[in-house]
Amino acid sequence: MSVEGEAFRARIAGLKALVLDVDGVLTDGARWLGVGGGEDKRFHVHDGLGVQRARAAGLRVGWVSGRRCEAVERRARELGVAEVRQEVASKASGFEELCGVWGVRTSEAAYMGDDVTDLPALRAAGLALAPADASADVRACAHHVTPRAGGHGAVRDAVEWLLRHRGIA
Repeated sequence: MSVEGEAFRARIAGLKALVLDVDGVLTDGARWLGVGGGEDKRFHVHDGLGVQRARAAGLRVGWVSGRRCEAVERRARELGVAEVRQEVASKASGFEELCGVWGVRTSEAAYMGDDVTDLPALRAAGLALAPADASADVRACAHHVTPRAGGHGAVRDAVEWLLRHRGIA
């Protein structure tokens, strides 16, 4: 569902942070397991530009993941994302922790997730976002569902949608 209206635009204008799930949002959710036990992930450059645009617009950006992967840390460093939480058992707790670090209320933060483990964080956020291929429960909970799938530019779509609603082209 995509929501419009003055109150909703005011909510978007008041956002101070964007927290992203990793697998299924910043990536397509696939896991590539290396022979030596390592794991690789594929990140889309459009999403990287989306993260950079969000930061340039003054939003704090953080990532939460239930898994640990060096590729996530490396990509975050490349994009200047300092707040990354991995091996997070509860996405809602990870979301709330990041908001606390920034001194931001959860109602002043957007959260983007794709699966049922993200639902508590999506419900706690001031704005719930989901990629096109998110689970049905997540899409039903989201204020906005992007036209593209996770790992294929969904973050960029979400950021551009947010910026348009904030009057930033």
